[in-house]
Amino acid sequence: MAEEKTVLTYKGHPLMRKDNLIYYGSMADDYIVMLQILDSKKQGDTDMATRVSVQLQLTDPTARSRDRVVKKSEKGDLYTALDVGCVWLERALAGKQ
Repeated sequence: MAEEKTVLTYKGHPLMRKDNLIYYGSMADDYIVMLQILDSKKQGDTDMATRVSVQLQLTDPTARSRDRVVKKSEKGDLYTALDVGCVWLERALAGKQ
């Protein structure tokens, strides 16, 4: 039987991870959020993010890479970064940047 691939979502938007990059949102929409883990520390057996870059980006493939970044910030942990990214994404998709 073929395995079904389930996509992890947070507040109705997909989350995709590749190494230290986390993409939040759908490429079919006008905007996505990119979270990049810049620093982490070991806490027991788990690595905990201590510095995370948050960027709200346009998904337009014709735009230059530096022109795609609409907003950016740096946060002290992954939860705060994801929370800020979620607010930015919801506002951008609703047209209220």
